[in-house]
Amino acid sequence: MKIKPYKTKLFHEGDDLVSFVISAIKKVPEASVIVIASKIVALAEGCTVYPYTKETFEKLVERESTWAIRTQKTWLTESRGMIMASAGVDESNGNGKLVFLPKDPYKSAEILRRALMKIYKVKKLGIVISDSGLLPLRRGVIAQAIGYDGFVGVRDYVGKKDLFGRKLVMSSTNIADSLATAGSLSMGEGDERQPLALITDAPIVFTNSPQRGILSIEAKDDMFYPLFQSLKHNAKKKK
Repeated sequence: MKIKPYKTKLFHEGDDLVSFVISAIKKVPEASVIVIASKIVALAEGCTVYPYTKETFEKLVERESTWAIRTQKTWLTESRGMIMASAGVDESNGNGKLVFLPKDPYKSAEILRRALMKIYKVKKLGIVISDSGLLPLRRGVIAQAIGYDGFVGVRDYVGKKDLFGRKLVMSSTNIADSLATAGSLSMGEGDERQPLALITDAPIVFTNSPQRGILSIEAKDDMFYPLFQSLKHNAKKKK
């Protein structure tokens, strides 16, 4: 698998997303994946609030969250079916504005993919909209796919055998988040100005089938369910 980040011009609110991508990535081979930072998509869709104040930040986090709980440094929230810091709301790349996540990132990924497939003249293309994420008890950020399209997002091993011939009953690989993290590793998290990455030769299955909901599981089926219950009991509920 090969990953190539792309340095771009600054993206401004309201700029055309398709034009921005094709101005940076001139050629896309068949069966590639484009990873794009969620803030770029959010700015393209006008997902901003001005001005950036503590009060507007907290109101926006509450609005974008199913539930939110204050931690030492920020808010721990559930938003878009994921646990994340501050519901994905921050000021990075906002130039004084608060930027929040696209309303429907799966739809955004689908629209972008269809437009780019025509321009690049490819039949197999994946799109990943990535945002920074955290793992419990681990230092540093990774990335997660808040929306994606064009490939199967989970590799299922249930029913297959392991190295010693034992049948697997619950193993699967999160492809979408893995690609998001791989892209983010090359794109950077600081002033690199590399909001795009092209991944080629990825061991994935491309598809035209909708992927919405494939990654999600019910809270009661999650191994962290007892922790979620404890958090939600003390969380700030939406009005």
